[in-house]
Amino acid sequence: MSDSDSEVSAIRALKMAQMRMGMEKPKSGPAPAPVVEVYSTPTCPYCVMAKQYLNSKKVAFKDIDVSRDMAAAQRMMSATQQMGVPQLHINGEWIVGFDRHAIDEALQG
Repeated sequence: MSDSDSEVSAIRALKMAQMRMGMEKPKSGPAPAPVVEVYSTPTCPYCVMAKQYLNSKKVAFKDIDVSRDMAAAQRMMSATQQMGVPQLHINGEWIVGFDRHAIDEALQG
């Protein structure tokens, strides 16, 4: 038996043991919910539009008012080098401005 045959046999044995012990990862299931933060201000019309768009798609998000949270404003500016809002942070990806297409792509993962 070759080394690669031994490796394949060992992997199969491990998978069988995991199945018997209930440790095998599910093959499918619902995708995890996206992690979404919206950096906004209360007077920004595009911020309102971005939040309405996310609500229309039934996407939960954390609304961060950068006019009241200076630490959050600093994090946002450090990450994107941009001061304008809205800025969306979706699954680790930053989107500057209200851009439906970019939001949809980021939500797809």
